[in-house]
Amino acid sequence: MLRKKSSIPYWAVKMEDPRLRTASKVKSIYPLNSFPSAFPFRLGENLVYLLATKSPPSLEGSDWEQIFSQCIDADWKPSNLGLDDVQHTQTAWGAKTVIASPHPFTQKRVRLISGRNSPVFSYDTKDPLSLPPNKLGELILGIWNGRVSDVRSRFKDVRTVVLLKSKDFTTFSVFEEETLRYEASRYNWSFNKNKNLIGTDPKTKESCFTWQPHGSQFTIHAEVPNKRTRIRLKQKPEVKRDLILKASGFDRSWIEIVS
Repeated sequence: MLRKKSSIPYWAVKMEDPRLRTASKVKSIYPLNSFPSAFPFRLGENLVYLLATKSPPSLEGSDWEQIFSQCIDADWKPSNLGLDDVQHTQTAWGAKTVIASPHPFTQKRVRLISGRNSPVFSYDTKDPLSLPPNKLGELILGIWNGRVSDVRSRFKDVRTVVLLKSKDFTTFSVFEEETLRYEASRYNWSFNKNKNLIGTDPKTKESCFTWQPHGSQFTIHAEVPNKRTRIRLKQKPEVKRDLILKASGFDRSWIEIVS
């Protein structure tokens, strides 16, 4: 007997609410956002070295992952998920850098690019933009929540560590936050004038998430806590090429010309 085809759209079928994992209360390397006393100095040393050896100066995500892992004696293990690039015993970090505007010391909110969430790939959704905004928001957060659950199945404590940097690379702030799952029904979802999907807090009207259909980029809008580590480089590092070559003992005999 043939099954009668349902007239209900596939996106209207009610999904069971996921069981949300809460942050586990485990003993970590240090309390959340309370970096060790030596952290600012080790951070400054690494920043000076990096900026002195890169011309023009730059500080990207992979640089920050390595610097942060060195500052806390953790392991740097680049991950496809982007949520556990730095690891220490039962704690994992995703590391992000953001150019602060107006200033790393006073920044209130920050946009954290948090991966590419493609409903086409993850759910075989042929035309995501044909879905109601609330349903599409549910799918977008479902992809994020799946990544977080995967990392939390392997680590008891999962965090995001953010480096706020000034455009001239002289002032920096660092803060941490827990890496959490989000419940889509707690947000209002709509498309803005640029056709991006926006998730807003119904109480504060603040934007909490942005999803761009072109490229499927997912962004989390986060509050920056007042408690943050702030440092300023009082002197910009500058190391000339000749000095680096001399310090390394460079000699032309190191070069082999292969014809």
